[in-house]
Amino acid sequence: MTKRALWKGVVLAESDKTVVVENNHYFPAQSLHKENFRSSDHHTVCGWKGTASYYDVVVGDEVNANAAWYYPEPKDAAKEIKDHVAFWRGVEVV
Repeated sequence: MTKRALWKGVVLAESDKTVVVENNHYFPAQSLHKENFRSSDHHTVCGWKGTASYYDVVVGDEVNANAAWYYPEPKDAAKEIKDHVAFWRGVEVV
């Protein structure tokens, strides 16, 4: 089933190949509408997934800071989410 990530009525990503981890849909990186993303300097660490990097989501003049995250080098236990991006902070997955 195709999933879409939406914010402010704009489709940020769309795929029928998401990977669900901890109730989050991770979208393949190639499914992102790149014009709605910009790199962030924010990082967090998960004990079993590794170090996450973030994107700000941008729609028009509005910015949702650090609303998308990914693991550039996930640990072996999370290797299925390499090259995938997940969302939070009001981004809806439908």
